Amino acid sequence: MKSAVETLNPTRVRLTVEVPFEELKDSLDAAYKKINQQVTVKGFRKGKIPARVIDQRFGRGAVLEEAVNDALPKFYTEAVNEAEVNPLGQPEVDITELKDGELLAFTAEVDIRPAIEIPDFSGIEVEVDAVEVTDEDIEKSVEQLRERFASTNPVERAAAEGDVVTIDLEAKVDGEVLPDGVASDVSYTIGSGELLDGIDEAVTGLEAGGEATFTSQLKGGSAEGKDAEVTVKVTAVSARELPELDDEFAQLASEFDTLDELKADSRKRLENMKQFDQATQAQERVLEKLLELAEIPVPEKLLEDEVNTRKHNLEHHQLGQMGLSLEKYLEFQGKTVEEFEAETKDQAVKGIKTQFILDELVNKEKLNVDQEELTEHLMRRAASSGMSPDQFAQAVVQGGQVPMLVGEVARGKALALVVEAAKVVDTNGVEVDLSDEDEEQAAETVEAVTGEAEVSEEK
Repeated sequence: MKSAVETLNPTRVRLTVEVPFEELKDSLDAAYKKINQQVTVKGFRKGKIPARVIDQRFGRGAVLEEAVNDALPKFYTEAVNEAEVNPLGQPEVDITELKDGELLAFTAEVDIRPAIEIPDFSGIEVEVDAVEVTDEDIEKSVEQLRERFASTNPVERAAAEGDVVTIDLEAKVDGEVLPDGVASDVSYTIGSGELLDGIDEAVTGLEAGGEATFTSQLKGGSAEGKDAEVTVKVTAVSARELPELDDEFAQLASEFDTLDELKADSRKRLENMKQFDQATQAQERVLEKLLELAEIPVPEKLLEDEVNTRKHNLEHHQLGQMGLSLEKYLEFQGKTVEEFEAETKDQAVKGIKTQFILDELVNKEKLNVDQEELTEHLMRRAASSGMSPDQFAQAVVQGGQVPMLVGEVARGKALALVVEAAKVVDTNGVEVDLSDEDEEQAAETVEAVTGEAEVSEEK
């Protein structure tokens, strides 16, 4: 076999391959054997039809076609290895010559990983938010905890904001009660905004037994998006009572004996959260700087596939689980279809470039992933997917996704390497030390940028 490679652009090549006919022998034998099992010829047992009879009855062309289809993947792989290119996705193959007994010639065009020169990233500087926990932050945290331990007690007065009311609802469209427009004994906190627009104004000021009618656009159900006449009847009013902020509350709501200890723990927890957010922010901004420094061409077909994958995952998985259509989602987001398309393309370009440059850095620095690192990553991915580690591991193995997980961990290590070399300063001008940065956290950052799709190499 002879092969040659022609570079069409930085991300695409054309392989030209010539195969002497004798190298098709194994595939020809396999083709005759396969046809033998599929056809019947009078006077011959199944599977025992001579090759010359098959040629006469069904045509030599059918045999050659079967043999070439069987042989092409092998010769293509040999040509790829000989050219030392890294193909992405499936090739576009064109058979240019097929002479029976003489020669098979074909071309294969395929996208490849571009050659990337890693820039000097030691001079990268970024600014991040300072880790500051104020007394107001602590008060808000404790207040949220206090809200969770609120109690409700029935009252004989008009309902006011913050009260919990028990209500019956009836919705009509064009004067007809909707089949799914009646609900009884619904518990609703006034001011929470969890039900229909206009309901807060309707029930405020009503006592138990009071009734009001208002117009609202329905957010779901059989008449979603239509204006409905809604009748609401208040059957009970309860006031929410918050526990006193004292040591007794601390003992009720936590493992601490005093309110001061509870507040100290809240401060520490908020500091840890803000430090995590600060590290993530540093990773994202350092990555953006790295991408700005590097020249990274993106294959057109790969970009098209990535955009389609992202749109499919959003529309059929994420939105599907929430019962939302893409149109409704864009309406909630206040975006046009054109804005959504442009944003998705930008995200896809960034995701592909991120994979390319971090993979190159992994190879250059010879970064390896050990079993412990892979197990830790698998445990985190299992937790985020809602599956047990065993279930997730089984799904990963069965789906052939282990290399993908290894790639995610390795890219996290590569990004951590870049962040460690960069200068990170907070908004107060204080340099932030991220030398002990969690590589697993960096893997999460990379995963968020690259999305669910993986740039796959297929030979």
